[in-house]
Amino acid sequence: MGGTMKDIKLRIKSVEGTMQITKAMELVASSKLRRARARMERSRPYFETLYATLCDMAAADPELQSPYLSPKGEGKVCYIVIAGDRGLAGGYNANVLRTATEDTQGKAHCVLPVGRRAVEFFERSGSEIVSKAFAMAGELSVSDCFEASRMLCGLLAQGQVSEVRLVFTRFVSMLSQSPCAMQVLPLDADAARLSGEAQHPMVLYEPDTASVFDAIVPEYLAGVLYGALCESVASELAARRTAMDSASKNAEEMIGELTLRYNRARQGAVTQEITEIVAGAQA
Repeated sequence: MGGTMKDIKLRIKSVEGTMQITKAMELVASSKLRRARARMERSRPYFETLYATLCDMAAADPELQSPYLSPKGEGKVCYIVIAGDRGLAGGYNANVLRTATEDTQGKAHCVLPVGRRAVEFFERSGSEIVSKAFAMAGELSVSDCFEASRMLCGLLAQGQVSEVRLVFTRFVSMLSQSPCAMQVLPLDADAARLSGEAQHPMVLYEPDTASVFDAIVPEYLAGVLYGALCESVASELAARRTAMDSASKNAEEMIGELTLRYNRARQGAVTQEITEIVAGAQA
């Protein structure tokens, strides 16, 4: 019985140590999440302004021709997949990688993975990887997004890829994060003109509309990539906070059950000793 009580006590201490770690990780994730949400909200106006400008330009010139505006037909699709650098975030990484796998089915594709988990996943799957320069999602800056944007726009303009799609996790709320896949290039000319038709101003672009449009598109893609990165980082932190909160609650329940078992074992040991003393006295 003594050995059993000792084992239970060691188990309780082990679970208490684990619970301290999960609570600390939850607090760290909560602290980082506030900054990540603020950065995400600050990044949205930049993308919205660029996209509105592109729509205005497409609406102002119905005959605008650009490699970023015209469909390329059949060809290789380049996927930008944003995942996390670490685990312990519930289903965050698994969900976004599953979404990417489903979207790539039956398509000739290459991948630009962002985040260590994405790099490891596509290395194992044998997919063609455009670059591994963005393996740490948490350390990427605006300049890194512009570098990736210029590289992808170059591939599209040269005809090496026909389409650029983005797979990331959209931040819905603290308890909900939704993985999604969206086309970012080439832009849908008809949709752009429709959305910009009612508000495009009479603007004269120098040297010409096409040159200005082609110059803005890399800025647009960098803005989209940075915005998606901010959303993904916020989603990862929210998922990690939720996972660590659940782990802490499970640890508390386990400690309660182990404490109850320990008390029953101790009570049984005390009862057995009393019984032995009484039996010895009667003998």
